[in-house]
Amino acid sequence: MPPRFERKPRTAREEELLELARQTLPAGVRTPSFSPEYAMVVESASGCRIRDCSGNEYIDYLMGSGPHLLGHAPPAVIEAVQRQLAKGSSYLLVSEPAIELAAAIVRTVPCADRVCFNNSGSESTFFAMRIARAFRKRDKILKFEGGFHGMHDYAMMSNQWTRDARRLPRPSPNSAGIPSAIEEEVLIAPFNDLEATAAIIEEHVDELAGVIVEPLQRTLPPRPGFLEGLREITRQHGVVLIYDEVVTGFRLALGGAQEYYGVVPDLAAMCKGVASGYPISILCGREDIMDHANPMRQIQGDHVAQTGTFSGNPIACSAALATLGELEKPGTYEQLFARGRRLMDGLQEILDAAGIRARVSGEPPAFQPWFGVDEVFDFRSTQGADAALGNRFTELLLDRGIVKAHEKFFISTAHGDREIDETLEAFAEVAAEIAG
Repeated sequence: MPPRFERKPRTAREEELLELARQTLPAGVRTPSFSPEYAMVVESASGCRIRDCSGNEYIDYLMGSGPHLLGHAPPAVIEAVQRQLAKGSSYLLVSEPAIELAAAIVRTVPCADRVCFNNSGSESTFFAMRIARAFRKRDKILKFEGGFHGMHDYAMMSNQWTRDARRLPRPSPNSAGIPSAIEEEVLIAPFNDLEATAAIIEEHVDELAGVIVEPLQRTLPPRPGFLEGLREITRQHGVVLIYDEVVTGFRLALGGAQEYYGVVPDLAAMCKGVASGYPISILCGREDIMDHANPMRQIQGDHVAQTGTFSGNPIACSAALATLGELEKPGTYEQLFARGRRLMDGLQEILDAAGIRARVSGEPPAFQPWFGVDEVFDFRSTQGADAALGNRFTELLLDRGIVKAHEKFFISTAHGDREIDETLEAFAEVAAEIAG
């Protein structure tokens, strides 16, 4: 039986670092809870555990918000990165690791005929929309209420932070500083409502370039037939279907959500799960659409500019190749899903047994509890959830040596049976305390 977690008091050095962060970082201190007392500065991480500068070690389900599918600092990835470091870190020109990675993506991702590299998920969703506009020669993009597609202007509309949801399909900007004209170019539909979505598409088809969707929207699974119907109506009208697989890519399956759910889009943005925390994202898709990124099209005037100094960086590409090599090993996904399923189902059973009204939603590698609701299926159905109780749940787990995101639990291949056992025990203690 492992020793019970007891948080060590914050050291003077960590206090100094937190104060320096408050003075120098305009976005403030990123913490696992809204309460300042739980703020921490990370010193190191290994496997499925993370350590702060005061010497507290936690079981980590935040996992850097998802990139560490193999856990922190996987040896195979470290070795691959070290080999590349000796050869240089950035060329701008194409490298062997980038070409090999592109070939691996084409081999594993169903929609991928061609590949472009970027540095963040925000870049890849932004460029996906731009390519869709060039291909369709139309301007509007439809997204789903509550879906998150990054930090660019078009994506920052009616995402999960929306407070003033408007009458659909009108969007709600989620940040100051976005030009008001952007609102006219984004349409909003309700996730998992195929009939309402189809009506919006048909009404605006003559001005619609593409539809972007998280196939698993945050932790809301698609209802049976939703993705299939969305694929059919976009194909029928020639509208580009874009999957945002920044979270689901390589996490739900080697080929992402499109393999897992069996519905293939025209374009896909893949990111977090591919490179074990190194900055890279991938935009891939149909050859005739992706060809707009070909510089030779500058002559005909429909070239989509898509480049960056660090795009296709050989270190990040080497990390991604090593990560894919580990994910391709037999039994990897079966084990990932088995442990995630045990934790996900165990949490629901514990909450039910304690008489706590909650719904655990998602898929075994990425899920979350919604407190105070019986069912969640779209953004508006989640708005009745008890956010304060959700934050208390997070803090009570921190008191027991477990760190998670405000939303999801991310499962990695580094989470073993011991960690699952410890977490389930903590769930039971927290549920008992909440039930009072």
